Amino acid sequence: MSKQTRLIPGTSTPRSGIYMQVGPRGGRTNDQVTSTEGNPLPPTKKPGCTWQLVVPAHHEGEK
Repeated sequence: MSKQTRLIPGTSTPRSGIYMQVGPRGGRTNDQVTSTEGNPLPPTKKPGCTWQLVVPAHHEGEK
């Protein structure tokens, strides 16, 4: 996983796509969600976890 911004739960989604839950020390989890731009990211299963974009959505007309 590349060094991307980790987002706390409840943060407005900056870009539509699939987000993976990341543990407090940066470890991967198997928890993923699909979120669209502008909507809040959901709560995580454990305190201290964050969300990280893993697969950005591709929209028709994007270059």
